[in-house]
Amino acid sequence: MSKTNHTLESFAPVLPDNAELLILGSMPGVASLQANQYYAHPRNGFWKILQAIYGGGINSYEERLALLHIQRIGVWDTLKHCERPGSLDSAIASGSVICNDFNDLLAKCPTIKLIAFNGKASEKWFRKLVLPELQHSLTLASLPSSSPAMASLTIDEKTAQWRQALSTV
Repeated sequence: MSKTNHTLESFAPVLPDNAELLILGSMPGVASLQANQYYAHPRNGFWKILQAIYGGGINSYEERLALLHIQRIGVWDTLKHCERPGSLDSAIASGSVICNDFNDLLAKCPTIKLIAFNGKASEKWFRKLVLPELQHSLTLASLPSSSPAMASLTIDEKTAQWRQALSTV
């Protein structure tokens, strides 16, 4: 979780052996880090969006993970380490950023066809620090952030955009 007050470490990926889609956030927020669960903040729309698109139960974290496995969806974060007070991506100290090893992940799971970015920060860091070194050819898709901080779209509008972007898998 946290090494110092503001130094954060991301989780291991949730990755079904046959994953075709990998959804990337930037770095887990405070609520997620405290719960040791992806997208644990009660107002984050991630799980509601996936349930609206794919169906399935999402009441417990185990049900949420099962939905990912059934739908062949991996979840991870672009960043492995960073310094950030609070949960806002805009507070990430750019000099502190270390990205996860995507070449290793994609070598272990060559069935991934699409990487979808849950918000602009994950995409920004991926394109800047990962893509130039990436040894795999993939389709990339931008998604509006499921975070409650991204309030310019309703959950229904976000779901519609996610559904459209993820329909290619």
